[in-house]
Amino acid sequence: MHPPEVRDRARRLYLSGRTVAASARAVGLPYRTVWHWCRDRPEPKHQGTQLRCFRCRPGVKFPTASTAYAYLLGLYLGDGHLVTTARVPVLRIYCADSWPNLIDFCEAAMKDVLAASVQRVQRQGCVSVQSYGKHWPCLFPQHGPGKKHERRIVLANWQREIVKRHPGHFLRGLFHSDGCRISNRVTVRGKQYVYPRYLFTNESADIMGLCQWALDLLGIAWKMNRRNSLSVARREAVAALDRHVGPKS
Repeated sequence: MHPPEVRDRARRLYLSGRTVAASARAVGLPYRTVWHWCRDRPEPKHQGTQLRCFRCRPGVKFPTASTAYAYLLGLYLGDGHLVTTARVPVLRIYCADSWPNLIDFCEAAMKDVLAASVQRVQRQGCVSVQSYGKHWPCLFPQHGPGKKHERRIVLANWQREIVKRHPGHFLRGLFHSDGCRISNRVTVRGKQYVYPRYLFTNESADIMGLCQWALDLLGIAWKMNRRNSLSVARREAVAALDRHVGPKS
């Protein structure tokens, strides 16, 4: 199979006015191959993920849909799993049945980032939003054997740059997967007060550290209320996080 950039160059030459024969000579391929691309089937029969993987396209450093990638990265670190042992890798994000909008958000992000098609597989209490593609491992190098909290989770430099540009979308993915917005009730001198509060829970110290880092990038105050739980409770901090995270219902 010839690289997509060779196919694209042959088609550009043909569309610019050259004959099929001249286009074939220019790219050093048989006449019949280029004729098949340019005349018989102008577009590839199957748009493989290689054509959409920004990591495999020369000269491209970041995805066109950077915000969608930052959001999907947060979802993956929270409730995602990348299977690479099968012939074609599959990315799965598990979304609770109680959050139908989250399922839609996840599917849209997968399609914006890489996927040509996305499936929804019903499981007990949740939906597995999944997509097969050989280039998902290029985009999520954190995949590996075992549970995430039992191994190191470190972002690649290019991933850190994306999060720096879009920390709010990254936090949205993290909180939509392993976080929640609750109404906290406290009683002071016999009077009850109710105020909103965000919680993020994760067993991985590395992922927790990434959440803290992204909150710091936005200047949002947080504190650890338990070993594996982060709290955002100040009024101005909650309001700031509301602008970035939003509901997942």
